[in-house]
Amino acid sequence: MRFSGKAVIVTGGGRGIGLACARRFAREGAYVVIGEINEEDGSQAAAEIVSDGGYALFVHADVADRRSAGALVDSTLEWAGTLDVLVNNAAIVRTGDILELDENDFDDVLDVNLKGPFLVSQAAATVMAERGGGAIINMSSINAKVAIANQLAYVASKGGLNQLTKAMAIGLADRKVRVNAIGPGSIRTDMLDQVMSDERARHDILARTPLSRPGEADEIAALAAFLASDEASYITGEIIYADGGRLALAYTVPVPD
Repeated sequence: MRFSGKAVIVTGGGRGIGLACARRFAREGAYVVIGEINEEDGSQAAAEIVSDGGYALFVHADVADRRSAGALVDSTLEWAGTLDVLVNNAAIVRTGDILELDENDFDDVLDVNLKGPFLVSQAAATVMAERGGGAIINMSSINAKVAIANQLAYVASKGGLNQLTKAMAIGLADRKVRVNAIGPGSIRTDMLDQVMSDERARHDILARTPLSRPGEADEIAALAAFLASDEASYITGEIIYADGGRLALAYTVPVPD
């Protein structure tokens, strides 16, 4: 119960890694606020946590909008009376390479994936700094380090998010607000399960993964909980990659049948 009495915001907490993070913090006693633009996903996630005995509140939030980001923080303070942890998880993908990608799609991805964490962090960090500190965790990706041609906007946004993490960490260090990022590799979500239903795609993914399996969303949530806890009190400005060894690999590995 490391987070008993503490309040945690998880943006994009309605499904996937965000939902796993929300569940993990709730199991450890936190008041969890799910900031989600999809009302059905957000409401269902909060109801599930409450039915399991946790504390959760759904707040409709568009992280790319400054007023909505501020309202998310205000709603958290009104409900829980505190704000201790922010997990910037909300993200979108628009497919297209340099010759194909539409300008509006590029703007949409940067708005949600990069400006969103900036806006929500700015609102949250203002409160945390006034109240003696806190922790911010940005959900980056291994695609901040390696590129995929037809996900140009996504990889650009995650590279920017890494630098945002470092600059925020330096700027907030004297306010006792720690800022770190997690870079997941191939994690089992609904989207990855669809991709891996194709045997060729499954082979290609596992051939680049020394641990020979996708990661689980709960494994990313465990890392987020560690980074938000007092056990990580001397860690700030870091990007930790949870990728089954993928970034360390300079070749391919055999794929088990």
